[in-house]
Amino acid sequence: MTIQERIAALGQHVNEMKAANAAELEQLRIKYLAKKGEISQLYEEFRAIPKEEKAAIGAPLNRLKQLYESRLQELKEQIGSVAASAEVKEDLTRTPDPIVLGGRHPLSLVREEIVDIFSRIGFTVADGPEVEDDRHVFSLLNFAPEHPARDMQDTFFIEKTEGEQRETDVLLRTHTSSVQTRVMLNQKPPIRVLCPGRVYRNEAISARAHCFFHQVEGLYIDKNVSFADLREVLLYFAKEMFGEDTKIRLRPSYFPFTEPSAEMDISCDICGGKGCAFCKGTGWVEILGCGMVDPNVLEACGIDSKVYTGYAFGMGVERIANLKYRVKDLRLFSENDVRFLEQFESC
Repeated sequence: MTIQERIAALGQHVNEMKAANAAELEQLRIKYLAKKGEISQLYEEFRAIPKEEKAAIGAPLNRLKQLYESRLQELKEQIGSVAASAEVKEDLTRTPDPIVLGGRHPLSLVREEIVDIFSRIGFTVADGPEVEDDRHVFSLLNFAPEHPARDMQDTFFIEKTEGEQRETDVLLRTHTSSVQTRVMLNQKPPIRVLCPGRVYRNEAISARAHCFFHQVEGLYIDKNVSFADLREVLLYFAKEMFGEDTKIRLRPSYFPFTEPSAEMDISCDICGGKGCAFCKGTGWVEILGCGMVDPNVLEACGIDSKVYTGYAFGMGVERIANLKYRVKDLRLFSENDVRFLEQFESC
């Protein structure tokens, strides 16, 4: 086959070339246009043709090369268009597969379990602002003007008034009892609420303390409410949270907003009350404070203390989580270490 015939044959074949991907396209380029490709070989033979015949062969050969270059470029653009179309169809917001489920935060688990236990006996959840005023946090709760809790060493103040007008001071709430005062001011008895939330105190951060933590406080006000009612409710909670064999004891204590006041201990669920390192050999672990609502608090909130009585209690969620999950360092709850968080119940 002469060079002219081969040029003609390749010219007829150019439009039949197809490539599904970049690899196939590269194979076509190598076959026809690479140094040892078919068209390159024609150019090698063209050099040996007599000078008087080159004019008749050179022009068709150049056109053939241009045809192949154009066709390869066309195929390249088609492949690029298909790839771009495929990329558009991909949902770039989709989570990579497989999806690894995270864990619920231990404080969330414990808080929700506490709320669930008390909701079974009629408590509803109440909420309030974390940025509060002195009136709701201290004054209505029978705190004396010179009480240490009002001092900068315990409270984060945002705006502090000079002089005696303490009630207008703006601060980060130090307990969720401020939610209780708001409920008592705006709702008539009977009142049965649970107040979970974050609170703040000006304390040095360590394994046993933090400048912010979480509380769940409860309040029940009605006619003829007694300390015996409080004890039974707390015993029910302890058995539901820590097991049917759990025992409780109440020790006299002091809080400005309750009278009488008590600290509640539960029997250590590690040693069964026999004494261990966790309970420091006593067999008991403190979990909350409680008491009967002081009549001064009721009167300050517009509730007749001669008609109504009530009880209140409050516990730290971190404290309950420590007992439930044996977490020794409070800082772990707020450091967002995935290795710590993934140990808990899956979503």
